[in-house]
Amino acid sequence: MSKNTVPVISSRERALLVTVGVKGDAAVVSPEVSQAELVELAFSAGVDVAGKIIQNLNNPVPATYIGKGKLAEIIEMKSTTNYDVVIFDDELSPLQQKNLEDELKVKVIDRVALILDIFSKRARTREGKLQVELAQHQYLLPRLAGQWSHLERLGGGIGTRGPGESQLETDRRLIKKRIQKLEEQIEKIRDQRYLNRQNRIRSGIPVVALVGYTNAGKSTLLNALSQAGVESENKVFTTLDPTTRRIRLHNDKTILLSDTVGFIRKLPPVIVSAFRATLEELAEADLLLNVVDFASPHAAEECQTVETILSDLKLDVKPRITVLNKIDKLLEKDKTWSEELALDYFYSMPRDDDKNTVFVSAAKKWGLTQLLTRTAEILAYKSGYHPSV
Repeated sequence: MSKNTVPVISSRERALLVTVGVKGDAAVVSPEVSQAELVELAFSAGVDVAGKIIQNLNNPVPATYIGKGKLAEIIEMKSTTNYDVVIFDDELSPLQQKNLEDELKVKVIDRVALILDIFSKRARTREGKLQVELAQHQYLLPRLAGQWSHLERLGGGIGTRGPGESQLETDRRLIKKRIQKLEEQIEKIRDQRYLNRQNRIRSGIPVVALVGYTNAGKSTLLNALSQAGVESENKVFTTLDPTTRRIRLHNDKTILLSDTVGFIRKLPPVIVSAFRATLEELAEADLLLNVVDFASPHAAEECQTVETILSDLKLDVKPRITVLNKIDKLLEKDKTWSEELALDYFYSMPRDDDKNTVFVSAAKKWGLTQLLTRTAEILAYKSGYHPSV
């Protein structure tokens, strides 16, 4: 690990992925599902997956996260998989990370560092880069002691203890100072965002925000509705910086439609904290469009993750439309489907009579009329113009 930097992934490194399933924890998804998502994260970071390991434990081991037997197994796998980095599916404590690197003799990355690495590559705007850098420094600060572990291996005594502590304290002061400066810069951005929001309120233009699990198709939907030209790939966290476009509804009203960073399971608190300025935009939205990858085998769990995060952000009471996206992926391959046939098929399914759920295929631009119509109806009702909705 290089000094004073968050451990990062280099392109084409070979990674061994490690997931721990906690027995009896019904509140989380299965370790297999969680690890499948870790594979997607690794793919987005540009690394090759050399191998995968899952261990079920009553609780993670405090010193090494995994048990001694599994640790020995990972060491033995080095000769057959030739991995050069090990990625763990949860946040590791500084002690766990240090102990694991001592045992494995390779770079060890946890889920937080992996997400931060992806974010650092995706950030394009000044605001996004500032927020990523803040999260990186907040992640690094408690891990500084491990950066100087080479001094401990010298055996202590004269010439080792003093300089190490002096350098460590110097690094801590520098990072704390940088964090303070970044927070001040981001606070200025928050102030500017507040002024922009006040101007929008005075203009009377409603704000609609796209939310949802990462890779659910929010950017594709924004592009389909506005020709925004936002980058869209089949990768997690393709879009990091928020994008806002004007959209004209069918009742000739104008809205501002904003795309936001996608949510994910185990979203690290350090990232939520650093991206507070961006997430505050959701609080000012008049309507949320919760975009769901309806074709995902884990759609229900992903919806629950989004609900939990919205609740944590105190946004669960906001008006919302659930947008079930990617319906084209659920249709028979040997049949020719038009937009009309596809929508008739899905709306005819037995379901609760929920007028605030719509079916779309953002990629094929199916169902956009229904989505915009329902958006107009809810905003009109919210404004008091359409009491019959």
